[in-house]
Amino acid sequence: MGATTSAVVVLVTIPDKRQARRLARLAVGERAAACVQILPGIESHYRWKGRTETAPEILLVCKTTRKMVPVLRRLVLDTHPYETPQFVVLPVMAGTAAYLRWIADSVGPQRPAGQ
Repeated sequence: MGATTSAVVVLVTIPDKRQARRLARLAVGERAAACVQILPGIESHYRWKGRTETAPEILLVCKTTRKMVPVLRRLVLDTHPYETPQFVVLPVMAGTAAYLRWIADSVGPQRPAGQ
């Protein structure tokens, strides 16, 4: 099954590619996420304020650690255009040791080389 992990995947939807790229660059630049994948072209159907709505959206798939979830959450809530943005955290049950180490090394305070 692979190495156990503190890695998580965070799902965020956003209305357009410009805002998706901005949030992805910010999350990676601030070391709140190791990687953010932008999946355009989704169509969301949802209930909002008593009505059924449909909207085109973009899904952001963010790879980070449990420890960095509060940092990523604050970044999303502070910059997201929606009143109630999607912010769903999913555990990563296992993965390759090298990939999980890369996630852990890519988020949080930057460590000096060799540590």
